[in-house]
Amino acid sequence: MSAVATLSSKFQISIPKSVREEQHWKAGQEFVFIPKGAGVLVMPVPERKQLAGIARGAKTGGYRDRSDRV
Repeated sequence: MSAVATLSSKFQISIPKSVREEQHWKAGQEFVFIPKGAGVLVMPVPERKQLAGIARGAKTGGYRDRSDRV
């Protein structure tokens, strides 16, 4: 799928309907912009409930602590 949008004089871009529908994006949703070379990666900010359990199984030992800093 290829969709094109134009940057307005107020530096706004409307996300094409086909993209919004495919991604299930809604009005009022927050997004983060991550610079990538000559482009930008646009991703929705996850809701807190989507992050539940994301670190399950992560190692909890062997980390540097502030006490070992000079």
